Amino acid sequence: MESTEMMYMDLYDEWVLSQALSDEEREELHSIKDDKKEIESRFFSKLEFGTAGLRGTMAVGLFRMNRHVIRHTTQAFAEVILAECEKENIEYKTVAICYDSRHRSEEYAKEAACIMAANGINVRIFDALRPTPELSFAIREYACIAGINITASHNPKEYNGYKVYWSDGAQLPPQHAEEIAKNMENLHIFDSVKTMDYEKATEQGFITIMGAETDEKFMQNVMAQANDYEAVKKVADTFKLVYTPFHGAGYKMVPEALRRLGLKFIICEPEQMKIDGSFPTVISPNPENPEGFALAIELAKKHGADLIIGTDPDADRVGIMVRLQDKYITLSGNQTGVLLLDYIIGAKNRAGTMPPKPATLKSLVTTEMARTIAEKNRLACYDTFTGFKFMAEKKNELEANGTNNVIYSYEESYGYMIGDFVRDKDAVTASMLLAEMAAWYAGQGMTLHDALMKLYEKYGDYAELTMNLVMPGLDGIHKMRKLMENLRESPPEEIAGVPVIMRRDYQDGTEIDVETGKITEIELKGSNVLRYGTKDGTAIIVRPSGTEPKVKVYILANGKSEAECTQKIKLYEAWGNSLI
Repeated sequence: MESTEMMYMDLYDEWVLSQALSDEEREELHSIKDDKKEIESRFFSKLEFGTAGLRGTMAVGLFRMNRHVIRHTTQAFAEVILAECEKENIEYKTVAICYDSRHRSEEYAKEAACIMAANGINVRIFDALRPTPELSFAIREYACIAGINITASHNPKEYNGYKVYWSDGAQLPPQHAEEIAKNMENLHIFDSVKTMDYEKATEQGFITIMGAETDEKFMQNVMAQANDYEAVKKVADTFKLVYTPFHGAGYKMVPEALRRLGLKFIICEPEQMKIDGSFPTVISPNPENPEGFALAIELAKKHGADLIIGTDPDADRVGIMVRLQDKYITLSGNQTGVLLLDYIIGAKNRAGTMPPKPATLKSLVTTEMARTIAEKNRLACYDTFTGFKFMAEKKNELEANGTNNVIYSYEESYGYMIGDFVRDKDAVTASMLLAEMAAWYAGQGMTLHDALMKLYEKYGDYAELTMNLVMPGLDGIHKMRKLMENLRESPPEEIAGVPVIMRRDYQDGTEIDVETGKITEIELKGSNVLRYGTKDGTAIIVRPSGTEPKVKVYILANGKSEAECTQKIKLYEAWGNSLI
């Protein structure tokens, strides 16, 4: 215990004495000099770099997001890029950089640009905040070797993050993430960093600014995904839509896509159109949380809107609310996803644009209703691990070997990827297609709620619940690890009184038929996820979050009626709560 205390106190002292710190940063550390618990929380470890990059609360310290952690990480990344370029004999190397509306995002993005420039790597950086999918597009469009996005997605205002992309426009593959993490171990956080002045790097041609010309190229690709302008035109004089970007990067591109689609009544929530990293009108800028839509609902009621669309601060995820008589109800990511899947299939078939051997991708925690819809419409459906880097990898693989053409990929956490021009979730294109879909159904005299009910009639009833078992603080990491260990060492024979008939461990890639004891190998392997299949047809999945201090429990139920599904969800929810 004493040696651990000495370790974090030594790190604290090293930071306080470092010439790299500004007076303001040093003063912040001085202010906690008598608070050992706070010092420990900032210096007990470093933020762990993984395939999702880094994410943490902003403050001075090793286990926090700040400019020194950004610099250190970027130096480690630059050395991976240089090594890869030398190995592949690539002379001209460029990194694209993007950022969202969070506090310090622009500062961190420019810090990263300066590090890359000082290492002899060219940079393309946006002139202001942009949606995450536009970064993915820019990497592919300008043949960049990599990309960096300063964002913490939908996390609370205290957070920021550092996402890293590779040359295909998808988030970093595991081998490169491991190389960056290894470099970070070997490089001193202050002394190893090469940097240069931002203005000087721009004057010398190391840094190029991206602006309207990239926006236009991106928008042309977005609009190429539209299926039915005539359906929109048919209802354009009456169809009304409310949009909110939650103070973030969707404020410009999403309304533009909706205008180009042909909508006439796009009502943007004025307070939330203001770019503000404090997110003053919401507790958390997460489109999964209905309470964030309060202002948009007020506006929708005032104007009698048909649909509400909300995108998160980096505009890669989108949530919707639909009108049900005189109120607005939330559709889950699973529900929105199956509506969009069924619509895209129908729209492509009507337009004659369905490619040969079509397929859809979903994460393994996403509703099985998507598989039912896909297969009944003669599409292949593949599961991937959670995260669009895995979907991008699967799409690339299937299309490269001619097995399938992927028309749509999604996961339950409000992420959708359509088309070939991005390799990440894309709230700009998804918002445009959701509006097109709602307009098409409006032309049939139906709301999206009506459409969803029709899908349940056609494909059967499904219901899902995602539980978040929050485990904060230093103890939380140990609790999360212990929970997964216990489930592996003593797997449940029954859950909520219902026998478990199948167990799947995605860590070692095995599936066990509990009744026969037969073990088979599954395709997906290498992720800390457990799945249980119960005798009543329910799937329960347990997965530690990769970006937040919580374990997620997913309950995927199906049945002959909505009531039966609801009953199953309640039954298994009690078991999920018992895990804490």
